[in-house]
Amino acid sequence: MAGTRSGLAYRSGGAGDHLLLLLHGLGATGAVWDRLLPLVEASWRGPWAVPDLRGHGRSPAEPPYGYAVHAADVAVLAAESGAARVTVLGHSFGGVVGAVLGGGWYGVEVARVVALGVKIDWTDDEVSRARSLVARPPQVFATRAEAADRHLRLAGLTGLVAPDDAVALAGVREVSSGWAPALDPRAFGAVGPPVEEVLRRSVAPLRLAAGASDPMVGLDAMRRVDPAAVLVEGAGHNAHWEAPEAVWSLLDAG
Repeated sequence: MAGTRSGLAYRSGGAGDHLLLLLHGLGATGAVWDRLLPLVEASWRGPWAVPDLRGHGRSPAEPPYGYAVHAADVAVLAAESGAARVTVLGHSFGGVVGAVLGGGWYGVEVARVVALGVKIDWTDDEVSRARSLVARPPQVFATRAEAADRHLRLAGLTGLVAPDDAVALAGVREVSSGWAPALDPRAFGAVGPPVEEVLRRSVAPLRLAAGASDPMVGLDAMRRVDPAAVLVEGAGHNAHWEAPEAVWSLLDAG
């Protein structure tokens, strides 16, 4: 695990000048891309990087946590890699961060953004409930397994990943009194800005996609932003985990 000058932790591989960034969703870590990485390593003709976003996993728990701050963090990663251009594959919150990076404000040439499972329509109650998590103290558990189970629930991976899987364990950390999810609850304070407006501000080509059974977003909502948006059959919100080959096919790896 490497790190940028600002401390953002990431895994990387490959070589060249066209960087692929894989950005996870709110509450998850970069480990959620583990089922897709073999396809990346076999097919992507360039370097790739998988960060833990600020406040998640092994990256610093340092606010603020808005979309623009996360985009600036990954722009630094791209600049330090020496890449001439970037393609982004982002899941959920990470897809929005990718669209912000594609807005052209960070000095990074973004060739394309593929945003997967982005929740576009939020009710006032949903925003309030997300923001209520900000004030809650981090939960501490007696065992690593309990903390891993909580991490999976926060990441929306319950039922898809076992609590003893490396992906689950990547989302926990040992603290003085036990084990806790490796997530700063203040990260939920990023929820609130109108997602549709944020997505529309991407000047880089933007493709929206979601699992056909994703309860958070449907085709009609996505096509308000991207008329060519697509559904990934046989998948729900975590399509990159459930159907990695289909998700990979959304990218032009050439």
